[in-house]
Amino acid sequence: MGMTDEDGWLRTLEALLLPNGCSSCGRATDHPPFCRGCTPPPAPPVPVPPPRPLAAWTAEVAYTDAWKEWIHRFKYPGSGLSSLDPAADAVVLALVRAAARRVPATFVPDIVVPVPLHRARRRERGFDQAALLARAVAREARVKAGLRVLERRRDTPRQVGLSRRERRRNVRGAFVARRAVPACVWLVDDVATTGATLSEAARALLCAGAHQVIGICVAHTPPGRNDARFETPLPSG
Repeated sequence: MGMTDEDGWLRTLEALLLPNGCSSCGRATDHPPFCRGCTPPPAPPVPVPPPRPLAAWTAEVAYTDAWKEWIHRFKYPGSGLSSLDPAADAVVLALVRAAARRVPATFVPDIVVPVPLHRARRRERGFDQAALLARAVAREARVKAGLRVLERRRDTPRQVGLSRRERRRNVRGAFVARRAVPACVWLVDDVATTGATLSEAARALLCAGAHQVIGICVAHTPPGRNDARFETPLPSG
């Protein structure tokens, strides 16, 4: 049985099954989602200024090594009940909540909004991973999650392998707000590289009435020292 409901009802069921112990070994732990022995090595993101028009942004880890594997498991589950991966959900939801706690106290959210998938991509995947992350952040911040505030108007090609300039061009005009939004919006996505997607989504929110948009991600892709695709250091969200 595949996951076809746009809100990912199987993933909602899975949230009820999140492990109480270590996501890696299953042992009891006072420091979920891992025990002390299984916690992956720290991978702090590179702190750089946010791309305009974001007022600020944050991520919890760099998209490397063990963290990349957990995030990939979260984003790309198989189909059906047998594919549910509560351990990966526990890890990634813990990471995005931690990222939300890094937002400076001056940016008090009025609403939390996910960067949406296009409806065709959502049907293909069976759920919208950013919506799940936005729900977790909204609960952490104790505000409303606006899961349908933004719409992705076209199914943009994947950003992997594109230069910074190509990424900006790829997502230009891709988002529109369905309704007016309040002053301070927290915008949530899973992984950022150059920040092009977050920036374009933020523009749509500013056009809909936001005064400040803060980007929150699980991870950022770190810069490669010899990677000519990127003109400047990569973002932390």
